[in-house]
Amino acid sequence: MSGAGGRGCGSPVPQRAPWSLVAATAAFCLVSATSVWTAGAEPMSREEKQKLGNQVLEMFDHAYGNYMEHAYPADELMPLTCRGRVRGQEPSRGDVDDALGKFSLTLIDSLDTLVVLNKTKEFEDAVRKVLKDVNLDNDVVVSVFETNIRVLGGLLGGHSLAIMLKEKGEYMQWYNDELLQMAKQLGYKLLPAFNTTSGLPYPRINLKFGIRKPEARTGTETDTCTACAGTLILEFAALSRFTGATIFEEYARKALDFLWEKRQRSSNLVGVTINIHTGDWVRKDSGVGAGIDSYYEYLLKAYVLLGDDSFLERFNTHYDAIMRYISQPPLLLDVHIHKPMLNARTWMDALLAFFPGLQVLKGDIRPAIETHEMLYQVIKKHNFLPEAFTTDFRVHWAQHPLRPEFAESTYFLYKATGDPYYLEVGKTLIENLNKYARVPCGFAAMKDVRTGSHEDRMDSFFLAEMFKYLYLLFADKEDIIFDIEDYIFTTEAHLLPLWLSTTNQSIAKKNTTSEYTELDDSNFDWTCPNTQILFPNDPLYAQSIREPLKNVVDKSCPRGIIRVREESFRSGAKPPLRARDFMATNPEHLEILKKMGAASSIDAEDGLRFMQEMIELSSQQQKEQQLPPRAVQIVSHPFFGRVVLTAGPAQFGLDLSKHKETRGFVASSKPYNGCSELTNPEAVMGKIALIQRGQCMFAEKARNIQNAGAIGGIVIDDNEGSSSDTAPLFQMAGDGKDTDDIKIPMLFLFSKEGSIILDAVREYEEVEVLLSDKAKDRDPEMENEEQSSPENDSQNQSAEQVSSSSQEVDSVDQESSEENSLNSYPESLSPADMDNAASISASEQTSNPTENHETTNLNGECTDLDNQLQEQSETEEDSNPNVSWGKKVQPIDSILADWNEDIEAFEMMEKDEL
Repeated sequence: MSGAGGRGCGSPVPQRAPWSLVAATAAFCLVSATSVWTAGAEPMSREEKQKLGNQVLEMFDHAYGNYMEHAYPADELMPLTCRGRVRGQEPSRGDVDDALGKFSLTLIDSLDTLVVLNKTKEFEDAVRKVLKDVNLDNDVVVSVFETNIRVLGGLLGGHSLAIMLKEKGEYMQWYNDELLQMAKQLGYKLLPAFNTTSGLPYPRINLKFGIRKPEARTGTETDTCTACAGTLILEFAALSRFTGATIFEEYARKALDFLWEKRQRSSNLVGVTINIHTGDWVRKDSGVGAGIDSYYEYLLKAYVLLGDDSFLERFNTHYDAIMRYISQPPLLLDVHIHKPMLNARTWMDALLAFFPGLQVLKGDIRPAIETHEMLYQVIKKHNFLPEAFTTDFRVHWAQHPLRPEFAESTYFLYKATGDPYYLEVGKTLIENLNKYARVPCGFAAMKDVRTGSHEDRMDSFFLAEMFKYLYLLFADKEDIIFDIEDYIFTTEAHLLPLWLSTTNQSIAKKNTTSEYTELDDSNFDWTCPNTQILFPNDPLYAQSIREPLKNVVDKSCPRGIIRVREESFRSGAKPPLRARDFMATNPEHLEILKKMGAASSIDAEDGLRFMQEMIELSSQQQKEQQLPPRAVQIVSHPFFGRVVLTAGPAQFGLDLSKHKETRGFVASSKPYNGCSELTNPEAVMGKIALIQRGQCMFAEKARNIQNAGAIGGIVIDDNEGSSSDTAPLFQMAGDGKDTDDIKIPMLFLFSKEGSIILDAVREYEEVEVLLSDKAKDRDPEMENEEQSSPENDSQNQSAEQVSSSSQEVDSVDQESSEENSLNSYPESLSPADMDNAASISASEQTSNPTENHETTNLNGECTDLDNQLQEQSETEEDSNPNVSWGKKVQPIDSILADWNEDIEAFEMMEKDEL
């Protein structure tokens, strides 16, 4: 998003106002808001802001420099193993790899970030590298959506700032629209994806062969996500306006028109997934997060960039529906498009963190403050925003790929309010990134926010967006070499100039909105908010909104989690039956079940809610029977706890979740498989033994190293190349015998993670690790002392080059007894896999066992679910000691069979990825 946030500041702006006037008044709106907010506030000093801004620059240099040194020209950096991620050379991660096209993705995505951070010389060098090295004609299948927002957007953003610098006269004097020509080439390569009857693009395309050809290996898909089809207009329209080739804007507009026409007419909501040929909704749940998010964003921004009123009218219609059905302050919960009063799930995904920023652009500040504060409380609890979390703020999916959406909203809330509170929020983000995600070779995504374990991944959007928003948050106007108010941000934070609205306007603007719906005139505000009303002369206004949410995460009883028909309760009606209260031996409960879906629409709604809760309750009970993942943290020089590896737990030995962590130096056992008495007990005495998987049971390995005096054990997979990034985590089971004699902790590492430790041992000999249920804070004093020592400089450089080559040991066939004792977790999921219905990894879903499982009762009080169920069960048994309901009641299976369709729908939503 950009600073252009509204359409006038005190009096209505004519609907066909010159766009330069609109842009100017929009900028003035945010300045006015800021001037009101800062009255009476305690601002952050200029010196501290400069210090934090310089810290962001250093962090960007660390990430970008390591990419250029260790990964370029690969698409992305793998920061744990210090090498580039090249499509086809690494194990497939599924659809998340569709962003990789062998076109130096991170470099292109970072172009305009270099200019925003005042690195103009580096920008000029980067543009020359792109023009010299990047090939867009590769035989590779890529995501149309990702390629558009990252590569096409990156080229256009780079071109926008290149011509700006050239005009200033110091840099880029040689530039002659070369990036624009590459963008045009890429645009034409994406156009065949739109060859559908609906005008919605195929989700994937082969850069060299297009669609449907045998060589293309794509073109058979039938579904795409709403955001995938609806997040094209900014880049495609900009390409048309820059080049004069109208075809790109025409295709993007046609796709948006089709999505608008297919919205659910009674609710004005859209679903998550749509059939690109028929226009039928495949997934009928609706929210503002993954799968839909940037569709809404691009409707409003298309109005800002192009000045077409129909886009604003559509956005306002959708926004009214969002605030009516999805917004349950401070939560944003998915609903069914046909039954919008019924929640589709009881968890939220991290991508909705962009929405407060979009609300700032809309001018609706209060709900933006509320949702942002709720998200910040979740971050303070987990250090990062989990990929998904429940309405009672437990972790649902535990990954965090260093997403920038929350930083984006923080920047825009500060820009709109001037409240220094948001500078402190940004400071927290910087501290957490450096403390928990920084590794010698860049910044590593979090595999599990609960354990602090890392994933060998640094996505291009981290450099394209995160550092841009954080730097702008702390920068004053004079710190930036151009006027940021003259540009709008795409969803990938690429910069497009607002003057495009008056350039090459050959597209006939037809307002099709009113053809589909009757519009309420009150829904369209042609002025930006009056700041004297929005902020009623009270500098503590935002604080008063945030204050009730300060403890919302700890209390685990947020408002609006479940919609309850309060008016029914007041009239004396019984509250609906909840899954947590249901007892199969209670005839009244069974009678209520039989009524659900038959008596009235209200009963039907209760029935759907009950089935959803029942499925989620059953799923949660299954999750709680599994052990969560553990962490192996390298704490010795030169790592100092910066490298955290995801480890599988054992069902025997010391439980790290109940006891203090185990810390010690590592040593390889002899024999390496640990299947017989160790021949080097003096080497493992008092240390953590490294053992190879295979040839005997896990429990036998544990006993052998324990007898040799080891204080813990790490079993390393003998399947070369295996990794927690692509394989399901699993827990080591016992041998079927009593394992109470095993007192030491045992953890399992896949080959890739194990190789990191083995390579460190070869490099530094003495390697100390921490075995725990969650990564511990680093020791900054020791780190600073070590880093300040000149004799360690060469070692620090070596640490950044720890390779990922697997330990060269003879591979041994595994006995079936070990395989049978291995309890595999379901595979973890990536947010990019929109259409895959695979199971979610327990490591992403299982909540922290130390957290209380609380729920909200009908009186709004917090109650412990387990105690509640137990008390109800005891009450029923005590009050009916001699009653048998076996012959009097319809079997529960026959009742549930009536709802098979709803059950399948809910199960599909439970499995759907972000």
